[in-house]
Amino acid sequence: MERLKNIKLYLFDMDGTLYLGQQLYDFTKELLRNIRDSGKKYLFVTNNSSKSVNDYIKKLKDMGIAAQYEDFVTSSQATAYYLSQHHRQDKLFVCGTKSLKAELSQAGFTITEEPDQVDCIVMGFDTELTFRKLETVSKLLCTREIPYIATNGDYVCPTEFGSVPDCGSVCDMLFNVSGKRPLVIGKPATLIPELAMARTGYTAEETAMIGDRLYTDIRCGLNAGILSVLVLSGETTKEMLLASDIKPDVVLTDASELLQTM
Repeated sequence: MERLKNIKLYLFDMDGTLYLGQQLYDFTKELLRNIRDSGKKYLFVTNNSSKSVNDYIKKLKDMGIAAQYEDFVTSSQATAYYLSQHHRQDKLFVCGTKSLKAELSQAGFTITEEPDQVDCIVMGFDTELTFRKLETVSKLLCTREIPYIATNGDYVCPTEFGSVPDCGSVCDMLFNVSGKRPLVIGKPATLIPELAMARTGYTAEETAMIGDRLYTDIRCGLNAGILSVLVLSGETTKEMLLASDIKPDVVLTDASELLQTM
């Protein structure tokens, strides 16, 4: 807990950390207010590419939390940044939601539904997934050597009733078809915290990743050299933590314990 007192930038995973599904945790408003009042900063970071930043702004507003575009670093944004550096002129086939397609279109990318025109595949957490999309990606992977990008590698997305399959599960299904794995942009890769630190000017020593998932949130923090803080309010249980070789720097029952360090 002592190490948390030196943190100035809090990177919060959202689902399972600040809320679960549509239910805000009781402590969240007070925690965010205290961080701001203490002169520190937080950003919302998420692997969930099914929603745009504007979708998240509305969701938080409905929960009573005011947020702006600059308060987010998402896997969709990180994917757009990566594509701008490596595939700016490519035409994309996006296996993702309308929101993800809109974000990439607004970032200046051309999206096509015509397989013969596709230069690069982008996989997201697709809550609008159809067999036709899976068939198109399968055909592209099996018949061509083509850049293959995934916004995130999460296997499940938490809900109030349990979990639903996320992008990583769909990519595993496509691996069984094609034998190919995508380049994963979101956590546990380090681009999201790197973009967050570049935007705010804080150093790795001043930054913490707070989340409920070992193989994305915590591994991302460890990979990026920032403080990794596991909360047991979402996916990970004490039993899962004990059985895992991924060991966070700090373990909290939930993020309300951060209030003790303000």
